[in-house]
Amino acid sequence: MELTLQDRVRRSAGPGLVLRALPSVLVIFTVITNDGERRLPFALIVVLAAIVVLSNGWLLLLEDGEPIGRSVIALLGFASAGSLLWFALPGSALIALPYWVARVAVRYHRPGPAEWVVVGIATVGATVPFYLASHSLGVAFGVVFGMTALVLASTNRRNRQTQLDELEVSLARKQTALEEHGRAAALAERARIARDVHDVLAHSLAGLSLNLQGARLMLVRDGASAEAIEQVTRAQGLAADGLAEARRAVAALRDDSVPDERALADLVTAYRLESGATATFETSGTTRELPADVMNALYRTLQEALANTRKHALGAPVLATLEYGDAVRLTVEDQPGRRPDRAAPGGYGLVGMRERAELLGGSLAAGPTAQGWRVELKVPG
Repeated sequence: MELTLQDRVRRSAGPGLVLRALPSVLVIFTVITNDGERRLPFALIVVLAAIVVLSNGWLLLLEDGEPIGRSVIALLGFASAGSLLWFALPGSALIALPYWVARVAVRYHRPGPAEWVVVGIATVGATVPFYLASHSLGVAFGVVFGMTALVLASTNRRNRQTQLDELEVSLARKQTALEEHGRAAALAERARIARDVHDVLAHSLAGLSLNLQGARLMLVRDGASAEAIEQVTRAQGLAADGLAEARRAVAALRDDSVPDERALADLVTAYRLESGATATFETSGTTRELPADVMNALYRTLQEALANTRKHALGAPVLATLEYGDAVRLTVEDQPGRRPDRAAPGGYGLVGMRERAELLGGSLAAGPTAQGWRVELKVPG
């Protein structure tokens, strides 16, 4: 992402800002206060000083990790102007400028050809004034040696920092891999427990519910007491509830929500196991994932419709149909085989179903049919 000048100024602010601004302060202070020898006209010295200050101002905004190639012009300008300033004012502290720019060129990034050109300009710029003043090759080689030592030290520090950064990244990746491995192991264990619950507990409860249903029918056939039939019926209901809870536990352990059709089908299955009546759940149209609020409305409507069937037409066959189209339509019809004597007034459950449908922009219709009672929910989906 390209940084604006304001972003660069904000990011460059920090403890190292004063240290990185020292070359500009040094140049301004030296040019203003210098009363010694000048090898170049003062006007040219001022221009060179301005180039150094502006170049250093841009380098102040250079972020660690940002491609230094973007600031090669600033480095070249700093190196050239700084070397000429040191030549123009040989008795000053501006000897630090070539060394500083050579260090910057190799310290923060792996240098390329342009950066090595900067180092070369800085080396020549630092060496020539000393040689012109002393005419001694030993002094010139000493300056070159000092520049070489500084460049090697800066390069070594950069390499060490790079290694530390790579080690930190490697440790972070290793930690992430360990966390992923632990998460995968936990998911595998949860899946194993889910399989055991499903294969043992859920199947056992389903078989128990069917056996209790058979026992209840046998008791009715043999004319057993109402208390005995009621106890078996209650036990069958508990088994059906336990089966539904077991399936929800399996879904939670697998960290996977129950599919829409399965959630609705489980309600119908629980009704069939509890009542012993025929209960069917069918779907039509192209199945698709439904929003959570739509699924909740479908689930609660079917739940309430089956509760009303248990209350007013216990044992009646039930047909529940879920139709996918431009809208989603859920139809629940119980069929005791006769038309209700009179339409029961809408209770709070029916009012709640209708309000839920209207909040979703849908509608709910409920009323008697020739064979029983019909509830129809239509919602956008």
